[in-house]
Amino acid sequence: MLRQVILKTAASRRARRAIEATPLTRAVVDRFVAGESVPSAVRASEGLNDAGCLATLDYLGEDTTDRAHAEHVTGQYVALLDGLADAGLTGMAEVSIKLSALGQALPREGEAVALDNASRICAAAARAGTTVTVDMEDHTTTDSTLGIVAQLRRDFPETGAVIQAYLRRSEGDCRDLATAGSRVRLCKGAYREPASVAYQARAEVTQAYLRCAEILMAGPGYPMLATHDPELIVAGTRLAAGRPGGVTGYEFQMLYGIRPTEQRRLAEAGHQVRVYVPFGEEWYGYLMRRLAERPANLMFFFRALTSRN
Repeated sequence: MLRQVILKTAASRRARRAIEATPLTRAVVDRFVAGESVPSAVRASEGLNDAGCLATLDYLGEDTTDRAHAEHVTGQYVALLDGLADAGLTGMAEVSIKLSALGQALPREGEAVALDNASRICAAAARAGTTVTVDMEDHTTTDSTLGIVAQLRRDFPETGAVIQAYLRRSEGDCRDLATAGSRVRLCKGAYREPASVAYQARAEVTQAYLRCAEILMAGPGYPMLATHDPELIVAGTRLAAGRPGGVTGYEFQMLYGIRPTEQRRLAEAGHQVRVYVPFGEEWYGYLMRRLAERPANLMFFFRALTSRN
């Protein structure tokens, strides 16, 4: 019921105007979204660099059904990469892309359009001296997304993949991806998925994450453990102990504005920490979809807003 209310609110222009006008909304946006423009995203990256953290930047938007808009998103990423290069930040910042924002959801030739646009972004990243990670979306796109990642890696082998641990298939995907040089972000998963394809109970998801993390950390690739869960951070640190390559062979990832003190603590302890930084005009949809995907996030965002830990 709450999810439906949130989705209805997300679709209402009147609700959007009202929410945008409240001081609390501005505080939430400023905390969790790095502005609406490329320069604001570059400034956020500079701040993270000063704090000893890496960054991955996401231009907000998804489920594009207009080819011109997919081209616009691609152009924004190219401009972002140019901005990061001009600021001397590409040694610590990469970009994250959603294939559905690049045309994957188009009714005809969606995969081909998304691959072409993703390839343009990967080429721009290579010129700038950095990398791209391809985000994972709902389970209906998993095979398509992994297929496009495999094609991108032919020309850009450093392209990162994302695995959502709560999907029942993910242990097998981790085994397939745990190869030399393979960059893999492991997250719990945030989409509302049926029990037939995804674990539902919190404890089951945590155990699935641990199993996937063990597979990735035991392999020769480059695991990126995306979690704010203290239990999983401790487990990741344990799994990393003695790993070939030392602290340069893996990283922790967290969301912009969530547990910044913990981000700095891990960085100061010698771990590589990368912060996922969303930006762009579609911040309203981003925040509302986060809440709709998992309504418990409403309290999570509130706690994060009132806590500096």
